[in-house]
Amino acid sequence: MSKKQIIVVGGGAAGFFGAISAAENNPDAKVILLEKNRTVLNKVRISGGGRCNVTHACFDNKQLAKFYPRGGSFLRPLFNQFNAQSTVNWFEKQGVALKNEPDGRMFPTTDNSETIALCLEQKARKLGVDVRTSFGVSSLQINDKQITGVELQTGEIMNADAVLVTTGGNPNVAGYQWLVEVGHHILSPVPSLFTFNVPTSQFLDLAGVSVPHATVKVAGKKLLQDGALLVTHWGFSAPAVLKLSAWGARELADLAYDFSIVINWIPTISENVIRETFAQIKKSNPKKLIQSNQQFDLPSRLWKRFCELSEIDENLRWIDITSKHINKLIENLINSSHKVQGKTTFKEEFVTCGGVDLAEINPNTMESKIVKGLFFAGEVLDIDAVTGGFNFQAAWTTGFVAGKNL
Repeated sequence: MSKKQIIVVGGGAAGFFGAISAAENNPDAKVILLEKNRTVLNKVRISGGGRCNVTHACFDNKQLAKFYPRGGSFLRPLFNQFNAQSTVNWFEKQGVALKNEPDGRMFPTTDNSETIALCLEQKARKLGVDVRTSFGVSSLQINDKQITGVELQTGEIMNADAVLVTTGGNPNVAGYQWLVEVGHHILSPVPSLFTFNVPTSQFLDLAGVSVPHATVKVAGKKLLQDGALLVTHWGFSAPAVLKLSAWGARELADLAYDFSIVINWIPTISENVIRETFAQIKKSNPKKLIQSNQQFDLPSRLWKRFCELSEIDENLRWIDITSKHINKLIENLINSSHKVQGKTTFKEEFVTCGGVDLAEINPNTMESKIVKGLFFAGEVLDIDAVTGGFNFQAAWTTGFVAGKNL
């Protein structure tokens, strides 16, 4: 009897984890991983600023699923098979310890993504996974709705009893055509996790200034997110913006990335409290200069800019502040409007909203409901998350479950 042959298409996080899981659960099978590029695990190596944000310290499966704008309900039961704690345990078993950052992100204690990449490569090698680079796949071979193999870009046919596709997100629907040809429906890809370009912003010269908690709302829409906010040379970034771009990926694409946002820089403080604070300062410190007496723990440069935008010059004292000044200052603090015209990819962390329709995937095994023996894992699916290690967690989870069932 010939040895069962499993092919994994794609040498990223989901591909390696799927191949490792397949080899562990099918010790008698030959597992071949095909990567079209000359190198593997490229995204793992550049993620998290070269540190690799492996997962997030969210160990409640129900809460974990809430970080996925698309795919959360699909992943929820899969987390019962492999979740964030499973990820920590798995890497520790391989001798790679992970650590928590204050915001919940988890990195290798070495702070070096190469640690994760080498761990995956060494584990695959130890299990006998045959990793082949510069092997591009052009199509899937199907006979009577059963996978029989893949066709390489060279024209060569490789036979397989099962195939796992982990080719990641693609910015163009044409990149999924080979999956459409076997009957799968693709939800059109649009960018997720991007920063906002605001070329007319009056804050561009304050690049690097940040606040720990702000809310950002898309004007005229129900889209609103909160979190840290960073002023950049081109507009705004940090979690508040990145989360908004993820949850609003399709709506913002429909707007051609031309829309207005409203920022509340101090969302935990009500307008009444702000007015009371100003009245108290005017009474207790009447001769202090407003610009140099920043409030609400805001960075001094940012406070000064709010004052300038409110026509409060550097010589104006609290005793001299007028109702008009106060109203303008409050407007700038809690209702700051900005015109977004375009987007910028967040660092090198390209994430796509869209991909293979989850309705066509068995939620227990990751097998296609259309082609027997065809499995999917990772970002090729219509699954994406906010920033913080959640996209990698989806890769580990779906790769593990797919590999187990190959």
